[in-house]
Amino acid sequence: MKTLLLSLATAAAFLTPATVSAQAIPGAVVAVVDLGKVTEDCNACKTARATLQSQATALQNRQKTLAGPLSTEGKSIQDAINALNGKEPDAALKARAQAWENKRQQAADEIQRQDDQVRANAQYVQKQIAEKLAPIYQSVMQRRGANVLLESGATLAIASSVDVTNDVLAALNSAMPSLQTTAPAAPKPQGR
Repeated sequence: MKTLLLSLATAAAFLTPATVSAQAIPGAVVAVVDLGKVTEDCNACKTARATLQSQATALQNRQKTLAGPLSTEGKSIQDAINALNGKEPDAALKARAQAWENKRQQAADEIQRQDDQVRANAQYVQKQIAEKLAPIYQSVMQRRGANVLLESGATLAIASSVDVTNDVLAALNSAMPSLQTTAPAAPKPQGR
């Protein structure tokens, strides 16, 4: 009898951990956040958006400034070539055309560099926002008792009681008073 009880006790000891580890997953407590509203309405986001817009406008203005004289010069060169009626252009016209092409390429390179910088700046702003939001999500979920957080655009319908957008927005405004709108320079590749 003692042997039987000892065997049952040993078997129970081995079975208990398996039973404990197979606990049921708790029911989902879902909260939703409107990320579009958060990134549209956060104070630092508004300021950064205005700065990025002014950078884009400056780029467009520079493009127009460079394009005007190039267009005029290019038309003048094309008119001179057309006036030759298929004859070979002289050395001066060839040199003028080559100088124009060099200016056009330099302008295109400048605009491309500036466009790349504006894009990098916008991505850097988004990265900063994402880095600040990650811990805010966890904090808001914990405070509101949620264990799942969804973007409101991924839902068909929601009750206002599960919307934590204002909580996330307030926390983001507090955690992120400003944003850097100039991306750090990319590291230069090392040569061999």
